[in-house]
Amino acid sequence: MAGGRRAAALALRWGCCCLLLCCAAAGKLEVSMPAVVEVAYGDTARIECNFSIPGNGSYAYINWFYIDRHSRVKLCSVVGGELLEESADYKGRLSVGNDNALSVARVAVQDARTLVCQVGAGGHGAGENRTELRVYKIPEAPEIVASRGGISVQSRDIPQVASCVSRNSFPPPNITWHKNGEQLQAEENKVKIPEIVTRESSWLYTVSSSLFAYVTREDRDSLYHCTVHYWLRGQRHAVESQRVKVTVFYPAQHVTLRVLPSPALVKEGDDVRLVCEADGNPAPVFSFYKRELEDSWQDVTSLADTSTGVLNLQDVKKSSSGLYRCQTLDLDDMRQLEKDVELVVNYIEGVSVKMDPSSPLREGDSVRLSCNADSPVDLDFQWRDAKGRKVAEGKQLLLSNLTFETSSNFSCKVTAHSVPGLEKSKQVAVAVQGKPRIVSISSPLYVRQDEVVNLTCKAIAFPRPSVQWNINGTAHEYMENQHIASNLTVRVDHDLLRAGAMCRVTNALGTSEKHIQLLDHKTPESKGVIIVAIIVCILVVAVLGSVIYFLHKKGKIPCGRAGKQDIARNTSI
Repeated sequence: MAGGRRAAALALRWGCCCLLLCCAAAGKLEVSMPAVVEVAYGDTARIECNFSIPGNGSYAYINWFYIDRHSRVKLCSVVGGELLEESADYKGRLSVGNDNALSVARVAVQDARTLVCQVGAGGHGAGENRTELRVYKIPEAPEIVASRGGISVQSRDIPQVASCVSRNSFPPPNITWHKNGEQLQAEENKVKIPEIVTRESSWLYTVSSSLFAYVTREDRDSLYHCTVHYWLRGQRHAVESQRVKVTVFYPAQHVTLRVLPSPALVKEGDDVRLVCEADGNPAPVFSFYKRELEDSWQDVTSLADTSTGVLNLQDVKKSSSGLYRCQTLDLDDMRQLEKDVELVVNYIEGVSVKMDPSSPLREGDSVRLSCNADSPVDLDFQWRDAKGRKVAEGKQLLLSNLTFETSSNFSCKVTAHSVPGLEKSKQVAVAVQGKPRIVSISSPLYVRQDEVVNLTCKAIAFPRPSVQWNINGTAHEYMENQHIASNLTVRVDHDLLRAGAMCRVTNALGTSEKHIQLLDHKTPESKGVIIVAIIVCILVVAVLGSVIYFLHKKGKIPCGRAGKQDIARNTSI
């Protein structure tokens, strides 16, 4: 009996405990928070703390903690809507909103911790949850620096190609290397990519990476860059550096030697450059030679710029033609390369003009001019007169029926149409000889007694003649278009009017002379002409007056008012 009562009591107690447990479970305080909150360095972090109290009850307090290693450190408390700060590290940076979310201003790297929100609700007990606060700082654009000294393809040790630095990031990023857009991977004894991570006093990270790799001559045009990779909100991001080239040193494999300007257009008098180029870097040492007789070579390096590989030949001549050689020497491996080029200097020489016949020419004769010249290229011949006008083409010029006026300087112009600017000329004088021919004189000349006048005599001849006058005066002699002219200034007197003047022109082949007649303005002949003119004028006036008078008498010419009325009447009829 007693055992039954004890069993019943135990059952009742167990049932009450279960009921209390069920009631407590039904009225449990629940707190919910985001698992992770990410915030940028220097921004404000907002950590939500949402909770539900059974029966819509109110909370008594909210405590905020952060986890430092394995212990809790209290940040602040919220009691009656009032924030009570308890951490010196967060002083002045904490605030709580109406939704009970905690805000942390000016977030630093050290704030990256786990935060705990604990809510107390009196009889409903207390509840809590936690959030991981992650702080990030986007890295600055990476800075890349190529190897300053250059890299030799013959380097024995793996050379450093470039270095890359990424500053002020959190957490520390990763750096990768790329050549011509393709990522490089570390490879034993070929490619090394060491990296150094440094935490600065600001708790931000600086990451330095270097690329060590062998290079080839093809890498002279390669572009290298580094890329910084970091995570943000669950996504991978990347920032690339600028592209850089590295200076690659490699020995020359080929050499070329060119003639500038075009070798086919070189002519005497030109300035010529022989340009030697090698495909090595740095450029090798250049030497120049010119082949002489018996296969000997003359060193002409003194005329060259050995740093650029240019041989300068000024004002080249026919003798400048020949075989030239450029020789290169690589100072790294002492390897020599050479290249030859033939320089042909085009020229025109031996321009000569022959006359047929070569004996002295007289008026009426004919002469043939022949022009010849030597050149390695085809030539064209032109004939021009003293004024530069073209008179014929070809090697020969035929002049027929020569006169003194034909006498002139003719030139044979020789040109090479295949070599612009290559030309030469030869001049020849065609002189037609003969006794003088007087072509003009100032006769007849009307003069007055005691008047000072100029008498003119013009002649042509070769050899040059002299002009003489048979009277005294002041003579002035000059040449005018192959003509010799003489002006004689004299005072007119009775004897000069009566006899006139004589112009005599003489050379070694003969003499010509002409008489200049002087006429007096007051001679009877001139007076008679004036009298006749006066008489004719008087007769014309008399006849005209008679005709007018006759017409007036006949009424053909009305005069005065009556005349006007007659005219008006006749008009109306």
